[in-house]
Amino acid sequence: MRNTTLYKNLTNNERDIVEIELARIGVSLPDNLLDRFDDVITKRGYSSRSEGIRDAIRSYILNYEWMSEVEGERVGIVSVVYDHDQRGLMNTLMDIQHNYSGVIQTSIHVHLNDDNCLEIIVLRGDSTNIKGFADKVTALKGVKHVKLNTITPGSEL
Repeated sequence: MRNTTLYKNLTNNERDIVEIELARIGVSLPDNLLDRFDDVITKRGYSSRSEGIRDAIRSYILNYEWMSEVEGERVGIVSVVYDHDQRGLMNTLMDIQHNYSGVIQTSIHVHLNDDNCLEIIVLRGDSTNIKGFADKVTALKGVKHVKLNTITPGSEL
């Protein structure tokens, strides 16, 4: 449902009022994730969950756009935190890694606690393949966190 609302633009010292279109959505979250999110938005001084969610979505989009601009030969590090009890996840992760074996250099597996594992995968190759790997892993049910960092392996290091 969309409606037009007057919104105070906080980036201009709350002086400018601009008309923007807002969409109301529903999101289902586990209680523990919502509790952690509420703690963060309180500490950061947000006036509402909506403000925090908008900021988080902006950050997610900016990171995606930044990573989409990465081109050419890269070395990438993908860190993945996942629920090792998620049915079928371990096999799917292995299948994806086998499909990308041409760019994967090495991986490290760490047991974080009874429920979660950390996998660190180092890749080297075309940025399209590295981003493709990270995107496939990110989309898996049971994966809680994925972070991709890349560098150019060129002489400018």
